[in-house]
Amino acid sequence: MVKFIGEYLCKVDDKGRVVFPADFKALMGDDLRLVVRKELYEPCLEMFTYAEWERRSEELMGRLNFLNRDHDRFWREYMRNRALVEPDGKLGRINIPRKLLESIGVQKEVVFFGTDHKIEIWAREKFDEAILGDEGLAALAQTLTI
Repeated sequence: MVKFIGEYLCKVDDKGRVVFPADFKALMGDDLRLVVRKELYEPCLEMFTYAEWERRSEELMGRLNFLNRDHDRFWREYMRNRALVEPDGKLGRINIPRKLLESIGVQKEVVFFGTDHKIEIWAREKFDEAILGDEGLAALAQTLTI
């Protein structure tokens, strides 16, 4: 499994294209297919390698009973607002659908934030606002049971 680490600030052009960070691209080898979707809990997008997306989808699907209406509705909504993207060969740009960028409030810049198994894509301003800080992180850590 690819482990994405680091933060990269990138400009978005008028067509919703952004240069995919070269450091992330180098980790992926030959399979550069990525799935991007709106994150459930935060105002950001989440991006997975295609292989990781397949693994996670299969795992989630195995926990659902599609004869249960709520499970079926959850799956349908979970599958909305996602796209398959791939960096172009020349400049390494990816085209993120405008609808997804608008859903997280992107104006001109995004932050690609590697969180090991996935990449989060944030509007720069919202990324800066979401910083928890040392005290907030320590307080949250104390609430977790492992």
